[in-house]
Amino acid sequence: MENNAIEKVVSGNDMGAIRIADEVVSTIAGLAAVDVEGVAAMSGSLTAGLTEILGRKNLSKGVKVEVGETEAAIEAFIVVEYGFPIPVVARGVQNQIKTAVESMTGLTVTGVNVHVVGVSMKKEKIEEELAD
Repeated sequence: MENNAIEKVVSGNDMGAIRIADEVVSTIAGLAAVDVEGVAAMSGSLTAGLTEILGRKNLSKGVKVEVGETEAAIEAFIVVEYGFPIPVVARGVQNQIKTAVESMTGLTVTGVNVHVVGVSMKKEKIEEELAD
């Protein structure tokens, strides 16, 4: 019944174990990242760059997670809106993801690596392209 590749035991008690799928942690991190001012979109990976910009439906694909028994390490691939200071946006993403994942899952986030894979002129333009 236990599938370590998909879900991890977060805690156990006398009533049973609580398991959280890696996909859940990825989705929480993706939602947290796009809430940071200056983040235009999530991107599928470092190599995909702007060719695979993801909308809200695929946020977990812009995030890679490694979840252990009590800890998680996270990598986020983002596109920053033009005019926003990249280091400030990236730190905001790190803080937002760490806070959201820890508060919602009870896992300890050991690190959040942010990969800025592009710069967008306008957030609305990306959202329009995704709608097409």
